[in-house]
Amino acid sequence: QVQLVESGGGLVQPGGSLRLPCAAAGSAFSLTDMDWHRQAPGKQRELVAGITSGGSTNYADSVKGRFTISRDNAKNTVYLQMSSLNPEDTAVYYCHAVPPIWHNPYDYWGQGTQVTVSS
Repeated sequence: QVQLVESGGGLVQPGGSLRLPCAAAGSAFSLTDMDWHRQAPGKQRELVAGITSGGSTNYADSVKGRFTISRDNAKNTVYLQMSSLNPEDTAVYYCHAVPPIWHNPYDYWGQGTQVTVSS
């Protein structure tokens, strides 16, 4: 019942910025924990940033201070604002939703969007 659509990926230069929106279609978005993961070729998928339904955030050490996750419940959208990008940030970025268990026992993934940081 939850569909996630990511966008905003592309090619950026080192030191540049990029903003990734993830639009969620489904009920109880305001009660759903949201996060962003990324996966580079040959690497494990890793948690980048998360935001709870209550607005609490957490970040991977590698992106702390450079990335900001936020949500707009009125628009059913979560954002990942990325700055000071470096080539190590190159990966496919995935939006992830975890509804409350009493509402929906499943979690959901977006299709992914490619972010390439290169000069």
